[in-house]
Amino acid sequence: MKTFERGIQWGAIAVGALIYALGLNGFLVANHLAEGGFVGISLLLLYKLHVPIGVSFFILNIPLLIVAWRQFGHEFVLKTAAGVAGVSAFSEITQPVRIPLHDPLLAALYAGVITGIGLGLIFRAGGTTGGSDIIARLLRHHRGIGMGQTLFAIDFLVILSVMMLIGKEVAMYSLVALFVASRVIDFVIEGASSGRAMMIVSDHHHDIIEAIHRELDRGTTLLQARGGYTGASREVIYCVVSRDEVSRVQRIIESIDPYAFVTVNPVHEVLGEGFTFDGEASSSGRRRKKWL
Repeated sequence: MKTFERGIQWGAIAVGALIYALGLNGFLVANHLAEGGFVGISLLLLYKLHVPIGVSFFILNIPLLIVAWRQFGHEFVLKTAAGVAGVSAFSEITQPVRIPLHDPLLAALYAGVITGIGLGLIFRAGGTTGGSDIIARLLRHHRGIGMGQTLFAIDFLVILSVMMLIGKEVAMYSLVALFVASRVIDFVIEGASSGRAMMIVSDHHHDIIEAIHRELDRGTTLLQARGGYTGASREVIYCVVSRDEVSRVQRIIESIDPYAFVTVNPVHEVLGEGFTFDGEASSSGRRRKKWL
């Protein structure tokens, strides 16, 4: 099973690199837009010096991969090298793919979606595309600087360079593509099975629980709690539902106890019965459903 799972991961990195390269050439290069990180540097080298993206991107990452090999685990470096090599190779292979659009905003949106899907697949498989990510890991390891700060600083400097060398409009549209890509990456990594976690404090918790079980066929959990002000013991209902079921739970609560205290929090990924398992529940599954 481990061999099969590893094969799936390496395959996902390859497919992700191909999709990313298609978005890179098809929409960013075709519409003269830019990107953040080392790919953004490679795009600047392409636009100003006509250096192929695959060549410059691969060369820029070689010293970082050597340093990372000595600092981090070999599996991380191998998967990162696969991502770098895949993006470099596919960016050359997919050069003929060009989809010029009259609307640069539309090009930025499509570029963000497609490159985000590609990067999301690579990240979900445990790989990266090197560059900024390796620098951020090195600075965190040696200087204690947060990865988010480093990645933001590098993207900021690259986009600032784009603004000075190419133009502010290109930089602004490139920021749109970066933002869309970041949201799509989160979606791919976290999965489509996101939901909402609801915490319900009510004196009529038994009635609410029965209604949720009966009308939504969702499980619930009772948490023992104590009021911070009164010191009284309370039972809090914890329930995870899909996004479209939140309003149904709210209507149930309102019909039973309009004065109930309710919080709703996003859950990025939900695994288990009712979300990723739809088969006939086993005895253990039925016991789990009773409590969750």
